[in-house]
Amino acid sequence: MEHTVHAPWITAPATRAVIDALTADGADVRFVGGCVRDALLGRESADIDIGTPDPPERVLALLENAGIETRTVPRGIEHGTVTALAGGERYEITTLRRDERTDGRHAEVAFTDDWREDAARRDITINAMSAAPDGTLYDYFGGQEDLKAGRVRFVGDPATRIAEDHLRILRFFRFDAWYGRGEPDDDALAACKDAARTIPSLSGERVQAEMLKLLAAPDPVPAIETMREIGVLAELMPEVQGTEYLARLVAIENNHAEADPVRRLTSLMLDTYYGASDFAALSVLVNRWRLSGDDGARLAALTDLPAALNDDLDARDLRALLYRLGSDRVRDLILMTWAVQDKAGSETTRRAMMETARAWQAPAFPLTGSDVLAQGVDAGPKVGQLLKTVEDWWIERDFAPDRTALLERLDALVAESRLG
Repeated sequence: MEHTVHAPWITAPATRAVIDALTADGADVRFVGGCVRDALLGRESADIDIGTPDPPERVLALLENAGIETRTVPRGIEHGTVTALAGGERYEITTLRRDERTDGRHAEVAFTDDWREDAARRDITINAMSAAPDGTLYDYFGGQEDLKAGRVRFVGDPATRIAEDHLRILRFFRFDAWYGRGEPDDDALAACKDAARTIPSLSGERVQAEMLKLLAAPDPVPAIETMREIGVLAELMPEVQGTEYLARLVAIENNHAEADPVRRLTSLMLDTYYGASDFAALSVLVNRWRLSGDDGARLAALTDLPAALNDDLDARDLRALLYRLGSDRVRDLILMTWAVQDKAGSETTRRAMMETARAWQAPAFPLTGSDVLAQGVDAGPKVGQLLKTVEDWWIERDFAPDRTALLERLDALVAESRLG
């Protein structure tokens, strides 16, 4: 089995500059965690994490001596993490640690210079590997073999790992969705089931981050179904009773759109609430998971599926919908109604709708409030009302009337309003 890690970012000039700075006093530094895992799979990595035995104060000094920009936050320094910025990349540099005390949500750590001890505190074997700057792989717990086999396992005893941080229940399913193949590890499932009752103690922000990452996996349905079967999902989303719409949406996205975790989250809610008039559970979920205002608004909008958005919608009406709602929201709604309605023979029509939405460029409405004021209308709400009436008339005619025709229509409306 390969014992050397290869990836373009390892030899990139910015990476070498950071490594040279950190090893200036002879420290043994290594790449750690997800970047090593992804390099072994030949995947790009969003983050480059580096471990070092040096304390954070020394790390800061080394980087500053080399002229490398740094970022720190108080909690990061407390846990030994410094961010280096070089060549447009972010490098998270963390001092080797061991857990002194844990309570299932927070850990008190002490710094160490023992690489195995640092690896032993990590959750999943495929995340516990490290690599020297020359690519030499260090794998204390069989992570490479697990990665090759598509096997997601906890480091050591699963119940102990989960007791240290209850979020590891969700992290197990997230990594299984992304990297697992076949049936999940029995020991891990048993430990997750036993500890499911601890999930409500987790902060909404941490739950949100893990679940959205899980839902972004190529196919999150098997993981979600397993979570439902062993009682984990009931602690997270008691509203959800099935995954039928999620499964349909994932299949459609795989052929026609990029995966979108918020859209997939909506499909889970619709499995229970489609056709219902009360979506109070949505606001509960938004608050429980501390979803952003944008994500919360999008979740609510996606559950309000327009009945007109079906195979009978003609091209003119679709363009009107695109103008009023925008391309992104209409594409969301097309995909959601496609998944929920699942009409026989609708794929060709839905695909054509998606192509129209992707290519859509909204025309600019030729009139402004100044045109209304030029008609002698006093400034106030009536200006906006008249302008909207003319715009609606323009939309109904598929945006064909030009500025001259719109001014004539405005003139007629102003005259009517004065007579009224």
